Amino acid sequence: MSDDTILGWFAGRTPDAWFIHPVEVNTDRDEIIVTGTLNAPDVGDAGDTARREAERSRIADFREESRARRMEIAAAAERHFERKVSWSIRCGETHHLFTHLSAPAMTRLRMAERRVLDTLIDAGVARSRSEALQWCVKLVGRHEEEWLSDLRKALQDVETVRDRGPGSDG
Repeated sequence: MSDDTILGWFAGRTPDAWFIHPVEVNTDRDEIIVTGTLNAPDVGDAGDTARREAERSRIADFREESRARRMEIAAAAERHFERKVSWSIRCGETHHLFTHLSAPAMTRLRMAERRVLDTLIDAGVARSRSEALQWCVKLVGRHEEEWLSDLRKALQDVETVRDRGPGSDG
């Protein structure tokens, strides 16, 4: 199922009054994260501390007030897409990801790769090999985003061509 299909599904189900911009969706094989943007509160000339607190408060209020409807939408999406749904909210400069999936990833590493992870643990960057591996994946993702974006686009193109092939409905 394409990201555009999933985005359209959520755009149709999410109340227009909730967010100041259309929802965004990020997906993988296990989870769909739906991100909405709230209008930032006006704190006048107050400083960064007041702004951050006002944004956190607005997100907390939205979370409580919308909980029942968000859960209904998520339950329907989980049945339809067979993936866990999580919600994420932006408000001004504050971003909060509500309860989300943390999926295990099994891997076999040779000694050289284990040494990298153990160095991160010894340096206090991570508490475990699992956390060190997560740190490495985030670092690669941050520094290789353009390449990863191109690769994801190419995979979507392959999916489109495959869907038009013999035996498909397209």
